Amino acid sequence: MIPRGRPRGSGERGAVTAEFALGLPLVLAVTVGLVWLLAVAATQIRVVDSAREAARAAARGEAESDARAVAVRVAPPGATLTLAREGDQVVVTCRAEVEGPGGLFDFLPPITLTSTAVALAEQP
Repeated sequence: MIPRGRPRGSGERGAVTAEFALGLPLVLAVTVGLVWLLAVAATQIRVVDSAREAARAAARGEAESDARAVAVRVAPPGATLTLAREGDQVVVTCRAEVEGPGGLFDFLPPITLTSTAVALAEQP
């Protein structure tokens, strides 16, 4: 004999929708966090490249302004560059700040990325 009343499974009809509604913000937050980490990694690569290119240019004997111009082309916007000669070495430090992603991650402070490159000055 088949029991009469509600059809089988009708009590779970809204459960999938409720689980989806609760899980979607978490999935979006994780996605935003991962994209932000990708942006931080890309900025770090640009900071490293900027310091390296400026150090190489200065080590070849180019003027400091030319070495800075090379670094500025590669560096992320707002980066600061320090170029110093220490004996026969050229030391370049590049710093850039990456803001937090905001939203649910608004509590995260900005991250400062730094890279230092050292090159041996070429003799003329």
